[in-house]
Amino acid sequence: SAPCKAGERVTLHHNGMMFTAATDGEGARDLTVPALSETALFMVSFANGETAAATTTVTSVDYYDRVVVQWQGRGGLQIHAREYGAGYGEAGHVWADAARDMASAARGEGGFLTRYGADGPEPARMAEVYTFPSMTAQQDGEIGLSLEAEVTRANCGRDIEAQSLRISGAAAPEARDLVLAMPECDAVGDYLVLKNIFNNLKIAQN
Repeated sequence: SAPCKAGERVTLHHNGMMFTAATDGEGARDLTVPALSETALFMVSFANGETAAATTTVTSVDYYDRVVVQWQGRGGLQIHAREYGAGYGEAGHVWADAARDMASAARGEGGFLTRYGADGPEPARMAEVYTFPSMTAQQDGEIGLSLEAEVTRANCGRDIEAQSLRISGAAAPEARDLVLAMPECDAVGDYLVLKNIFNNLKIAQN
């Protein structure tokens, strides 16, 4: 809540993840953000350098595996998760157009995806987060993960710089810097599919 900063963009920082948001006409913004650590520090920063921070404890964070991809601008990146051998377009294919919600994870049925970032005159910081309830999953199996990017007029023929984060139980987060060389503009409408960015999740019931 920042009543003096109505309609302004802010950057949210949490455990290596960053994305752009914007306040409403009253200087407020409500967000639900996946926790990436048990002692979770969240910080927001405004363009003029002012910041605010808050910390909370999330004791259930070890129950989940999370994969994050973040970038700046109109890179068009997408996480695709194919749960338990699902094919594209099937019920277990989770991506931006079939994102599910937290209720699926709470029931142990499957994962869900959240996307963050606010467009504006300046290139926004964008992020996608895929969350899977590994400790409460209802069946064993494997989750296939890939990173995909649609070739558009905004990104064709250039490099997209991005970063991936992997959070698994109590293990230390794994961060990886990525540079994606997009095809030339005669490939607009095609998709670049990268299957070796993430290791697949192997799920064993507890």
